[in-house]
Amino acid sequence: MRKILFLCIAALCCVACNQPKSITVTVSNPSDMERTNEMAEVSMAEVSGRLQLADTAQVVVLDENGQQVPYQITYDEKLIFPVSAKAGATTTYTIQPGNPQPVEAVACGRQYPERMDDMAWENDLTAYRAYGPALQQRGERGFGYDLFTKYNTSEPVLEDMYAKELNPDSWKQVNELKKTDPKAAEELKRSFTYHVDHGFGMDCYAVGPTLGAGVAALMDADTLIYPWCYRDYEILDNGPLRFSVKLTFNPITVKGDSNVVETRLISLDAGSQLNKTIVSYEGLQETMPIAAGIVLHEPDGQVTADAKQGYISYVDPTTGPDNGKIFLGITLPAGMTDAKTVLFSEKEKKQRNNADGHVLALSQYEPGSEFTYYWGFAWSKAAIKTPEAWNQYMADFVKKLQNPLQISME
Repeated sequence: MRKILFLCIAALCCVACNQPKSITVTVSNPSDMERTNEMAEVSMAEVSGRLQLADTAQVVVLDENGQQVPYQITYDEKLIFPVSAKAGATTTYTIQPGNPQPVEAVACGRQYPERMDDMAWENDLTAYRAYGPALQQRGERGFGYDLFTKYNTSEPVLEDMYAKELNPDSWKQVNELKKTDPKAAEELKRSFTYHVDHGFGMDCYAVGPTLGAGVAALMDADTLIYPWCYRDYEILDNGPLRFSVKLTFNPITVKGDSNVVETRLISLDAGSQLNKTIVSYEGLQETMPIAAGIVLHEPDGQVTADAKQGYISYVDPTTGPDNGKIFLGITLPAGMTDAKTVLFSEKEKKQRNNADGHVLALSQYEPGSEFTYYWGFAWSKAAIKTPEAWNQYMADFVKKLQNPLQISME
């Protein structure tokens, strides 16, 4: 009996000895440029299986110095964390059971029903919004993405911006002052509205009935089929390192078919100037051109539109005085069939709130497929201060997509 008990204990010890205590993640950089704080992804299911984790067990991610690295487990069961590697070099990270340190949310967002169903999100560098069903019900054609500039902080700012902008008591005071002192009313409004920079950024971008800061749209010949505001949403990830939201739209009419439904999956990672967006169209019957575009607010503004470069960009003048410049960009990982500037006619300008046109990155969309692209911006008052620096960022981003980090687990 004692011999049997000894053998059982020995067998259990062998199992324990064979159980891996950690996983080594090797990150190789095949490019000739340094990669810093780029988001790596590994399968959480594979991590759990290799470490034989219980359902409630947690892990930590450690860099080469043994310091914890923030991570997030996404809705699609990926463990993501920021990595860095010098040009042509390899670095390693370790995943092991443990208690992770608390991490403040960097990439996050929510719907704002108090502001006509805005879907707004941000990371440490930028902030955005897509207009919702309440706005569409009013008949306003807010087709494109809007944006909020951001600087002097890496913390979330949208909650504070919206709270001040939408405070009913503040607006009540403004409306009362208008009756007796319009100048004082204007000064009071400027003290809280997000259309004024209070030291952390602002809304100084005009969208209207255009593609705004990077919406994609099908094309019938040379005519854009503008999407309306989103109908339904599902937030899939809400930080700390990635925000993801699925937006579904009302049916649109495409070549006589009135039941084409667009779905967008938008994700924004900490540390990135660009959103990743995957667009699909249910019910589409034939292959059609598709364009991801940026609205032009100056017909002779600085535009980069060369499909061979792999990206388009535009320098927006911003609305209001002394608000700097906004640098916008779009890139298509699968490449573009064309990139061009399309100006509106005088009649179209009146219909588009006096916007001047679009710069477009074009491709083809096949029924049942997905159209993936990246879009975003930088602000001249933040870290990227010139069009040349922005174009270099876009060129480097294209290069990173073409030479992805190689990640393996052992």
